[in-house]
Amino acid sequence: MAYSERHIAGIFHNRAERYQYETFMRYKKEGRYVPISWKEMQNMVVKTGLGLMSLGVRPADMVGIFSENCWQWVLCDLAALSIGAADAPIYATNSAMEAAYIINDSLTKVLFVSDKDHLDRVLSVRGRLANLKHIVTFDRIETSDELVMSLDELMARGEAEKDKAGFEQRLEAIGPDDLATLIYTSGTTGAPKGVMLTHGNFVANVMQAYASHPIIDHRDESLSLLPWSHSLGRTVSLYLMIQVGAVVNLAESFSTVLENMQEIRPTLMVSVPRLFEKLHSGIFSQAAKAHPVKKKLFGWAVQVADRAVDYIVQKKEMPATINAQYTLAEALVFSKMRKALGLERIRIFISGGGPLSTEIDRFFNGIGVPVHNGYGLTETSPVTNVNRFDVFEFGSVGPALPDTHVMIAPDGEILIKGPQVMKGYFNKPEDTKAVFTEDGWFMTGDIGRIDDRGCLYITDRKKDIIVTAGGKNIAPQNIENSLLADLLIEQAVVIGEGKKFISALIVPNFKELAGYAKKQGISFNSHEDLVKKPEIVALYDQRIKDLMKDYARVEQIRRFTILPREFTIESGELTPTLKIKRKVVGRNFAAEIDAMYKDDRD
Repeated sequence: MAYSERHIAGIFHNRAERYQYETFMRYKKEGRYVPISWKEMQNMVVKTGLGLMSLGVRPADMVGIFSENCWQWVLCDLAALSIGAADAPIYATNSAMEAAYIINDSLTKVLFVSDKDHLDRVLSVRGRLANLKHIVTFDRIETSDELVMSLDELMARGEAEKDKAGFEQRLEAIGPDDLATLIYTSGTTGAPKGVMLTHGNFVANVMQAYASHPIIDHRDESLSLLPWSHSLGRTVSLYLMIQVGAVVNLAESFSTVLENMQEIRPTLMVSVPRLFEKLHSGIFSQAAKAHPVKKKLFGWAVQVADRAVDYIVQKKEMPATINAQYTLAEALVFSKMRKALGLERIRIFISGGGPLSTEIDRFFNGIGVPVHNGYGLTETSPVTNVNRFDVFEFGSVGPALPDTHVMIAPDGEILIKGPQVMKGYFNKPEDTKAVFTEDGWFMTGDIGRIDDRGCLYITDRKKDIIVTAGGKNIAPQNIENSLLADLLIEQAVVIGEGKKFISALIVPNFKELAGYAKKQGISFNSHEDLVKKPEIVALYDQRIKDLMKDYARVEQIRRFTILPREFTIESGELTPTLKIKRKVVGRNFAAEIDAMYKDDRD
């Protein structure tokens, strides 16, 4: 039978009926990728859904998922949605207390956890979890706790129920306004809030994304990297793939993604700028170590790509001389580079979740990897804008998706209306009211402008704008993006709120820096020792000055501190989607910041 496609569960079950024993998903196990067919997944979804019903899960009840990306994550998500429940995913990296907050705030009744580590985190705070009735583990874990059962046991319960008619009734009763999920904001400022996204929000955004890139289809092979606890990963890396019937291949982790790209050779990928920065840095690092002839050839090819790329993205005919050079560079360099990266089949690579530097954007598009920068927020399901094959402008996040209205407020804030905009924050009516204008526009908190082609440019976060002691407004992200273009800079945070001048915390690319130090005969015992070497400080001083030369004097970085370690999720300085938490960085490195302003004379 055909199900309504006004909800995500209906779309999945319809595709499962259509594609049956074709591959739905692959995951890595013991060194090889294992396929799961659409029919296998559908059968498990029904058993798990019936198992949840046997535990007393009713329509609109909340089910939690505390896990990294895995095939079981998808199974539990689709099972919960199929019986009219909603889910509240928890980032796999969240601590016990962070998980407890989401479990309690969302009123989660049944929680899925992936392994013993996640189970132990939950059990350590069990006394705080008043509403939690059952914990289901993906792995079989020996425990005497009466709350805990395995996923296999839950599916066995579901199979014993033999209530397929009840499952079908639940599935048919789902409406587009029904809650599908609570995705908790990263909490870069304050406690996380549960963003209420409905089936209608997801379906609208999936169809909008598809309309912007109609080349995506059933023949595609995607490599899914972003956490599905994140709205971009969930909507574009998972639900859009279900809509078009593409194969979803699971990347093992961010650290293994290059290996996974080489194994899968995907046609589609969605990522955050961090991956492109890593790839770009790695390519240029390898080129710097190459034989002088190869190094010169690479440098020439990069220059050719930069001259050709505007013609490529604007779909304009290249002048004959550039075209001839580009054809040669493609044969000698670009095709080999794409093959080495596992990207020789790539048709579209979406970047979202933060600003991608124009230099890196131009590089990848120039070498034949179509990177389309997009924009959105958890509260907008998330996509509102994306560069397309027919409308593309470097430095922008592209035009608005169909049925999406974008307006710039008098103070520069970006306002959004569209069917993908959230229902509100869960149990927080005042917070919900605070982010909407009186006439219903969602206030993004981002500052931007729109050009004459309708392309949106993000100039900064409204909350991140630095106001110096002299009253000057500084956009830190622009400066940080310039710094990150340097091969020796891995992370950067610009400081200056209420100060007389701008400073920066710099995290080196330690691998490249160590290589440089070795070549220069600079001995060191540790990262702490290396970053204090006068020769290293002088090196960064000159490179930062070169990077800042086109900025106004008030935007120039006057002082900087090189840090001996990276910002991490574990230290609280990064969100699970790798965004920097400026307040936490400021707190963790308060002594270093104070030292830069100790002699605060202009």
